[in-house]
Formats: sequence, C-alpha cells, structure tokens
Amino acid sequence: MKTTNPVLSRLGQAAERERTAGYNPAGPYGPAAGQPGYGQPYPSADSGYPAAPPAVQPMTVDDVVVKTVMLLGITGISAVAAWNLVPDALLGPVWIGAAIVGLVLGLIISFSRMANPALVVTYAVVEGAFVGLVSKLFESFYNGIVLQAVVATFGVFFLMAVLYKARVIRATKKFVRGMIAVMAGLFFVMLINFVLAMFGVNTGLRDGSPLAIVFSLVCIGIAAFSFLLDFDQADRMIREGMPSKWAWYAAFGLMTTLVWLYLEILRLLSYLRE
Repeated sequence: MKTTNPVLSRLGQAAERERTAGYNPAGPYGPAAGQPGYGQPYPSADSGYPAAPPAVQPMTVDDVVVKTVMLLGITGISAVAAWNLVPDALLGPVWIGAAIVGLVLGLIISFSRMANPALVVTYAVVEGAFVGLVSKLFESFYNGIVLQAVVATFGVFFLMAVLYKARVIRATKKFVRGMIAVMAGLFFVMLINFVLAMFGVNTGLRDGSPLAIVFSLVCIGIAAFSFLLDFDQADRMIREGMPSKWAWYAAFGLMTTLVWLYLEILRLLSYLRE
C-alpha cells in the first residue's frame, strides 16, 4: 500500500533488497572450504575464527518516535536561530533561498532509495530556517499567531494519532486511493494558482476572502488525514522488519506533513485575524 507522502512510497523495494542482501556464502566474502556456512553453528571467538557478523537491527516504533522528535527538535532550533540571527533586511532573500534549497533536498530524499540520516538532518535545518522566517513575518503582523498555530498543529497531530491507534479511521486501499487522487488534484490547483499569481492574476484562493478560508480548511483537512497514511505505512515497515535506519524516512515524512499543516494553520489564522 502506498502513502501520499512520497518519501514513504518508495521504501519497500529498496529496503527489501537491503534486508535480503545479507551474508552470501557463495559470494566473494562467503566461507571458504572448511569454514561454516548456513545451517551450521558459527564458531565462537574461542575457536580462533572471527565472530559472527552483527545482524541488521529491525525498525521499531521507538525508532520512529525518537527520530521524529530529533528532527522536530532540530527544526525548532534552526527556526529560532533564523528568527533571531537573520536581519530584517535579508529576510526575503534568505527566506526564498531556504525554500528553494529545502524543496531540492526534499525531492532528493523523497525519490532516493538510500537511507541517508545526514541528508535528512540537513533538510530539517534548512526547513527550520524557512519556517522560522515565515513565522517571524506572520508574527510581525499578528501578535501571538505563531504560538496559536503551533498549539493547533500538535493538537491536530495528536488527535489523528489517537484516531489511528483506536482504529476509528483506517487507511484502507480505497481510502489511500482517494487520498492520492485528492492530493494530486490539490497540488495541481496550488501549482496553477502560483503560476497565475506570478502574472498578477488573483484566483481568490490565498487572499483572505471566504473562498480562501474554505480552501485553507480543505488543505488542513487533507494534511491531517495524510497522517493516517503515514502512520499506516510506518506500521507496515515495522511489521516487514525493515532495517532501523529507515526510521529516518518515516520521521522525515511525518515532519514534512507537520510543517505543511503548521503553515496552512498559520495562514488560516491570519485570515481569521483580518
């Protein structure tokens, strides 16, 4: 089953190769004549032979939780640093630069078939700078809006986690297909709106109008329900015994959805303030 989050949709095949590509007795590093192979007990250190190679540690729920908390902490620290260190005169250029770099890194991570913790951490730093500068801009116009958005974001996250744990809403195949179609349509609408905005055309989706409020609510709803797909995919990865380092990918997907949800809530609150 695929998830709407691109980083979690391409892991199965790559992780399965890694998980099954372990020690090969017929390969160049396999046992020579007279040495033990599969089905035979591996010699101990006392016998004079080298110790058995360590087994791959399977991924657990704790791995996903710890990695997600780590990435959120890094993102938060980077956001605070950008808020306080980047001067107002450079806010625009740094904001745009962080957005571009974050987009590139996100695409690389999403379509890569290698677990790369360093790249994921780098993405968290860049994304944190982007979020920090966006938050600073909104806070300059609407006092207290950032704290409200943070509280609302984690409130939605924990609510969806409870609903998933209680199996109130399940990520069935039909549900997944529907979410994929909805998110593809939403992405297309956002892209068209962005292109038209560059040419001075106002579609009313991001101008604070009643239509913009409805559109933001739709985006928030889709972002919230995408958590269910991310939770389900992480569970499948755990049940399949994927290596623990793949938890970085699951954490990256959850963090990306959290950031998206936060930005949409921030935008909605700004509309309501006006």
